Amino acid sequence: MSRIVLGVSGGVAAYKAALLLRAFTAAGHDVRVVPTPGALNFVGAATFEALSGNPVTTDVWSDVHQVAHVRIGQGADLVVVAPATADLLARAAAGRADDLLTATLLTASCPVVFAPAMHTEMWLHAATQDNVATLRRRGAIVLPPAVGRLTGPDSGPGRLPEPEDIAALATVVLGSGPDALAHDLSGRRVVVSAGGTREPLDPVRYLGNRSSGKQGWAVARVAAARGAEVVLVAANVDLPVPFGVRTVPVGTAEELRVAMLAEAATADVVVMAAAVADFRPESAAATKLKKGAASEPDSVPLVRNPDVLAELVTKRAPGQLVVGFAAETGDEDGDVLSHARAKLARKGCDLLVVNDVSGGQVFGRAENTVVVLTADGAVTEVPQGSKDAVAAGIWATIVPRLHDDSRR
Repeated sequence: MSRIVLGVSGGVAAYKAALLLRAFTAAGHDVRVVPTPGALNFVGAATFEALSGNPVTTDVWSDVHQVAHVRIGQGADLVVVAPATADLLARAAAGRADDLLTATLLTASCPVVFAPAMHTEMWLHAATQDNVATLRRRGAIVLPPAVGRLTGPDSGPGRLPEPEDIAALATVVLGSGPDALAHDLSGRRVVVSAGGTREPLDPVRYLGNRSSGKQGWAVARVAAARGAEVVLVAANVDLPVPFGVRTVPVGTAEELRVAMLAEAATADVVVMAAAVADFRPESAAATKLKKGAASEPDSVPLVRNPDVLAELVTKRAPGQLVVGFAAETGDEDGDVLSHARAKLARKGCDLLVVNDVSGGQVFGRAENTVVVLTADGAVTEVPQGSKDAVAAGIWATIVPRLHDDSRR
């Protein structure tokens, strides 16, 4: 069980902090909520106390004998401030200690995650950007805000990321440390494919696979948290869109191919996490095929789909990194890694992320473990963890190669 301090500042998005608190406590963490006085104008202390099981105060004068303004930060494994308003970011950057939350931030030696929420003009203001840069330089993690509906009719960057996104990324930081969300992809464009393609047999049936898209989703979410501009080509995935990510929905392998080639043209990194069908029916029936009917087929001829990953490799821009995924099982011809090494050589990509899917141990599950192979022969094992933690491990392997000037 980890000890998390959940700071809540005075913005209308404070109501989402209650959902984030619920996610943390459901995961077994001990959470102490430290709101600013302004936050209690939106959500009452009783709500936070009931959900956390811990007392809630806003000033340094309560529980003076326990020296709460020092002890809370000293005892935390992680501090998450959500929402972090422009005022809170300014006070944190200036080192103010004029309420219990800012005092806690000054005494915390653990990782600190800020999830900003404010109007677009406030987020883009030079003062806020300077404060964010200051906090990041000191080692804090400042997530980029989501883009969407704000207070009233306004829309744009400044929306609080959804609680499930914040919780997933906070869990990564708890397990892997702040470097897992280093802001090292700023200015980079990343294109990720995720999910599984479906090849129509008739208006009802299709040939598909068991991919849920969760690992590709996590790869995109972590890339956005690390500052990248992210496009997610999503094949039949029923998941909430990660914050800071633009999605392009597709269905078939050919639709995915067209979208990936178009989006990859200006990308720094292309990650092919989607499970693309190798074959499709030679033709799709216009009406539902029925048993016993004259239209019942004796067999279904298949034709081969294009090799999207191989085509992306041959058409990549100078300096672009192409990352493939391989879902493998061992057989009489070789083990998982031997098949994966052969695929890496055959496809020509820079890195290959290998999943051992024997017995269905990956598809749709919350956790994963992978091995990352590189074209230069390096092998990196990413240990079992949440799919976001695995995504962070994958990016830790990609980023040094992205910044390697010898590749250019």
